[in-house]
Amino acid sequence: MSSAEPKSQPGLATRLVHSEYTAPAGFASLTTPVHKVSTVVFPSVAEMRSRAGPQAYTYGLHATPTTLELAAQIAALEGGHKTVLAPSGLASIALVDLALLKTGDHVLIPDNVYRPNREVAHRLLAGLGIAADYYDPMAGIADQIRPNTRLLWIEAPGSLTMDVPDVPAMIAAARARGVITAIDNTWSAGVYFRAFDHGVDISIQAVTKYIGGHSDLLMGSVTTRNEELFEQVAATRRLLGYSVGPDDVFLALRGLSTMLTRLKAHEAAALEIAGWLDSRPEVATVLHPAFPACPGHETWKRDFTGSSGLFSIVLDARYTEASVDAMIEGLRWFRIGYSWAGPASLAVPYRRDTLFSARQRGEPGHLVRLNIGLEDPADLIADLEAGFSRLRSR
Repeated sequence: MSSAEPKSQPGLATRLVHSEYTAPAGFASLTTPVHKVSTVVFPSVAEMRSRAGPQAYTYGLHATPTTLELAAQIAALEGGHKTVLAPSGLASIALVDLALLKTGDHVLIPDNVYRPNREVAHRLLAGLGIAADYYDPMAGIADQIRPNTRLLWIEAPGSLTMDVPDVPAMIAAARARGVITAIDNTWSAGVYFRAFDHGVDISIQAVTKYIGGHSDLLMGSVTTRNEELFEQVAATRRLLGYSVGPDDVFLALRGLSTMLTRLKAHEAAALEIAGWLDSRPEVATVLHPAFPACPGHETWKRDFTGSSGLFSIVLDARYTEASVDAMIEGLRWFRIGYSWAGPASLAVPYRRDTLFSARQRGEPGHLVRLNIGLEDPADLIADLEAGFSRLRSR
């Protein structure tokens, strides 16, 4: 037999790469298969050449059955057209900026915004010749819209100060001037605030938070109102090479199946604990949208159908920073850490003079943001009560 003739059986190395095994039919699973793939194979050259678009199977970076299912589920959750996945919530924000803004454009951002959103504006967008201004979310924005304003960011509520802006009024002002609106809708998980029902063009979420729900994955989503915006965002994601890991996608899909149950538990516990805090002499203000002292409470009652597990408190101004820090450091069940929406409760103190909100900056008292997890609320209340004892003793 000449060396050019095929062997009756391929060699071991070839068989290990090209398995001929076919699984028997009849298997069905409740969970979505995890597709770990970079290279997608095609049945023919013609098929390879014909595939195109952000949802076509051309390369593992761009689409797999697993990622497309999660994107479709989030779009349905939000009530939007289609969804693009990103490696984190911050990546979702940057993706929207880079997809919609160009040199010479102007973007409006709330002054109490999630700090990294501000940093994207002044460290990345400014270098690209894109101007940003910051507005008071509790005031009108019509007089801040310029002829070159392209994008209006909204955060509802603010992630530290918990102000609830009048989103429909902002959208009306923006739409009258041809400005695209984008909202960070993570606090409501796309459940308690229906962004697209109120006219928003783009809704982003940190999937890391309530969708993931267990503090073990990083991901973001960008959901659009229409195909045109989807194509812009999807094209930019492709050019940036943004990808999400298949195991993280699986965890997010799993999180979605229990999210409503968890969200209700977070909400109930947070309301109970916030109510207890509201009666405490150590607390000057409870900044929870469901409580009257929170700016925008009436707007929350009008536009939202519920609340989640994140809120802030302002401690009485008589307490020093050292005493507040000692209170936080001594907590047993509340851990010190950024992020939120996981099963473990978190507490983070903030210096008021570092807050960018013009209305909040410089006011007396220390702000503490609380993520209420899934522990027994009685244990969390006892933990905070012991913390207040430390606070008073310093």
